[in-house]
Order: sequence, then structure tokens, then C-alpha cells
Amino acid sequence: MKIKSVRARVFEWKGKTVPPQGNFCSNAMDLLYAPQETMSTFRFHSWTVVEIETDDGIVGLGNVALAPAIAKAIIDQYLAPLVIGQDPWDYEYLWQRMYRATHAWGRKGVTMAAISAVDLAIWDILGKSVNKPVFKLLGGRTKEKIPCYYSKLYRTDLNEMQAEAQKFLDQGFTAFKMRFGYGPAHLQKGVAENLKSVEAVREVIGYDNDLMLECYMGWNVEYAKRMLPKLEKFQPRWLEEPVIADDIDGYAELNQLTSIPISGGEHEFSLYGFKQLLDRKAVSVVQYDTNRVGGITAAHKINALCEAYSVPVIPHAGQMHNYHLTMSTLASPMSEYFPMHDVEVGNELFYYIFDGEPVAENGFVQLDDDKPGLGLTLKTEHLADFNIVE
Repeated sequence: MKIKSVRARVFEWKGKTVPPQGNFCSNAMDLLYAPQETMSTFRFHSWTVVEIETDDGIVGLGNVALAPAIAKAIIDQYLAPLVIGQDPWDYEYLWQRMYRATHAWGRKGVTMAAISAVDLAIWDILGKSVNKPVFKLLGGRTKEKIPCYYSKLYRTDLNEMQAEAQKFLDQGFTAFKMRFGYGPAHLQKGVAENLKSVEAVREVIGYDNDLMLECYMGWNVEYAKRMLPKLEKFQPRWLEEPVIADDIDGYAELNQLTSIPISGGEHEFSLYGFKQLLDRKAVSVVQYDTNRVGGITAAHKINALCEAYSVPVIPHAGQMHNYHLTMSTLASPMSEYFPMHDVEVGNELFYYIFDGEPVAENGFVQLDDDKPGLGLTLKTEHLADFNIVE
């Protein structure tokens, strides 16, 4: 079996969108003067889909959400020539070929995300070629089903947040993640608003259920030091990305300072980067995304690394490429989960492009033993809402 072709297409959303409200989610732009709502720089309303076909007609699907047009150019110009004509079962060789050939200008960010898309499609081919789901190739089922936490509690009106939390509490979820809407630029008023929002969600879900708190890189070390003592009484399971991803010293300082576990890794892109985080004891929870860190070939190694350090892995965003990793390792105790909803930030596009994503039942998702590969197909019902760039 040889790889015959690599096709990368950008799916640009032109359908209905829901613009986030002000203070929808703190983020790294909050510290700068900005004339517009700051979350706009972190929205992505397009997605790159990669289809790799073998000479015996198997088609594997991969995807990349970061800088889709740039990712497509990298795949078309640099990565496709490195894998065409090769045996997909030589996945480690192909991964190293892509990683090392782009090393002078790649290594992290969009280049690693582009490598991820190709790698995901290769693993989809491998599963389909032996009629097995990908998680069976990675070690098999380590859980009867995957516990997941509800993750769409962005900062909105507090009554709306409480109603949303109650809705999914009633659906059987026992863990919830909410976003802070305020950071250092909002001064003491922002501190008070942040505390009100945590209190409001705890009022609904109680203390028998887990609550996770996310800053999305919108704080700095000084502000986090002010907030952490005030948050401890709410018993959060973790505080996510309090500072920008490159501030490893800041993560390490905060993680030693508080009883609240500090989490991160959504914006880390390499095995070596995660080793640095773990060596520094900078995070107590690792949150990579398989379609950013180099695909399944790399994520499988990160899982083993985290297991050796006794640090849990809870991948970013749910989605099938992450679920297969979570199912196949004891390093991952649970998954993030978003329900399908109107396009807002951009993660939602995954559910408009692909069929096969499991729907949570009573706070769990299940993977099918009989669906080969990643278990995804391309949807056709929403094609009219996309502009597709070949």
C-alpha cells in the first residue's frame, strides 16, 4: 500500500455566526489597548480538511484548525511531496521526515498543526486498512466509556450561565468548565465580576461536581497571584492557562504557589515542549490537542511521557482525534466536550464538517469497536454554508 495523493481544502464558513459578547472570555489580547472586542483575534471561522488516498483506494481524513490557509500551503508545497509514494505504515518515518524537513522554520505553531493533519489522515488509513478503530491500534480500550466535562460555559449574563449549567447538569454531566471574562485591565471591578461568576456556577452545580476555571492566557502572574487565594474556597479542579503559553516560569511559580492545580498545553506544540513543562513542574494537567502537537504519532508519545510523570492528560476540545488517544491510555482520565451549537468561536465547525462525532450521554462519550479508522466521514448537509478553497 502506497500513498497516491494528498488533497488539502480550506472550508471557509459563510453561514450564520453568533458574535461573542463583551467579556465573553479573557484572552491574551486583553492586556493591550484594542479598539474592538478582543476575542475576535482568537476566532477561526475556517478549517482545513486533508484527504490522503492510497493506491488501493483507501481515503484517510485529517484536519487542522489553526491558520487554515497557511496550513494548506504548507501541506501542498512541503508535506505532500514527502509522503506521496510512501507506505503509510511507516508512519514514524513519515512523521520524522515532515518534522525534520521543516525544522529550520517549523517546529511549532501552524507547521506542526499542518503535520498533525497529515498524520491524522495516515492513522485513519491505517485503521481502515485493517478494519479497526484507531484506538485499537494504540493499545485498545482502557475504559468502558469516556467521562467528559461540559465545556461551553463562556462568561455571559450570570442568570444565563446558571440556566446553561442547570440544563447540562440535568443531562447527567458531573463536571463543568467555565471561562473568566475579566483580567488585569479590568482592575478590582473585574476581580469582583470573576468571583461572582464562579459563585453563580457553584450555586447551581454544588460541590459534589467538578468545576474547572479557564483564563485562556488572559491573566499575568501578578494578577493570578491576587486571584488564586480568592478562588481556593470554590475548590476548582484546575485553573487553565492563567498566563501566555511561553511564560513557563510563570506557570511553574503559580503551580507551586496554590492548592489549585494549574493546567495548560493547548498552545504547546512538541514533545520537547511538554517535557520542559513537566521537568519544571509547570503544569499539573496537560491539555494538548492532537491536531496541533503533530498528530497521533506525537500525541501517543506525549501520553507515555505524562504517564511517567504521573500528570494526567485531558486533551483540548474533545473531537475524535482526541477521543481515540483518551480511550487508549490510562494517562487520560476524561475528555472535554462541546455540544453541537451555532458557530461562535470556531471549534464548532468540526461538527459542521465531519460526521461521526459521538454525542455525550449522561456525561460520557462512547467509541464504537466496529468503526474503522477515526470513524469520521465528510458531511454534505452543510456544504452550502461553506466556501471551499481547493
